[in-house]
Amino acid sequence: MVRIFISVLLIVITTFCSAQIGKIKLPTSLNPSKLSESDIADGLKQALTIGAQNASQVLNRKDGFNGNPLVHIPFPPDAQKVEKSLRDLGYRTKVDSFTTSLNRAAEQAAKEAAPIFTDAVKQMTLTDASGILKGSDTAATHYLRDKTYNPLYNAFKPHVQTALDNHEVDKKWTELTTIYNKIPFVKHVQTDLIAYTNNKALQGVFVTLAGEEKKIRTNPAAQTTELLKKVFGNQ
Repeated sequence: MVRIFISVLLIVITTFCSAQIGKIKLPTSLNPSKLSESDIADGLKQALTIGAQNASQVLNRKDGFNGNPLVHIPFPPDAQKVEKSLRDLGYRTKVDSFTTSLNRAAEQAAKEAAPIFTDAVKQMTLTDASGILKGSDTAATHYLRDKTYNPLYNAFKPHVQTALDNHEVDKKWTELTTIYNKIPFVKHVQTDLIAYTNNKALQGVFVTLAGEEKKIRTNPAAQTTELLKKVFGNQ
């Protein structure tokens, strides 16, 4: 009899609890399906703007490029035989100085990335934003790269040129190639240092931006505004 009573009581309690749980509604701010298109777009734009600022600050400092293996700019690929030959001939210090200067130039130019990205972010549409939110942890960065790489390249180029000039990279490159071209029977090498450094600098910026975006999407500590918490806290 006691067992029957306990069983009936458990059934009653379970039924009651299930009914009460069914009445509970999540707050709108925690329900992804309730986010407006405007919220999504504004959240992604804010994430990219903050991410771009953080990426620019990380790269625009001493060893931002040079000391980071993910974005470090090496000797130009089409001139790596120059590097090897010169190192073998005892010009290691000159070669190291050249590659350091390449990275210093990229570090100097990186400060221009944030405002350029900020202007580009403003072009994101509501449809773009909705798709990006459902994408990978770096979907917004990939979108931005696809949509704006060429304009960013053209805008970045004069700053890279200035940075290269400030660090006398062309002068060092001319010195190295002059030494190399005196080696008997070698094929002379010509490399567009501006294009090479510009592409590598932008590649480093996008790699760093992707890391910042992923942190904002997945790490609550990086969701530093209410809008970011509202949009990305639901993911």
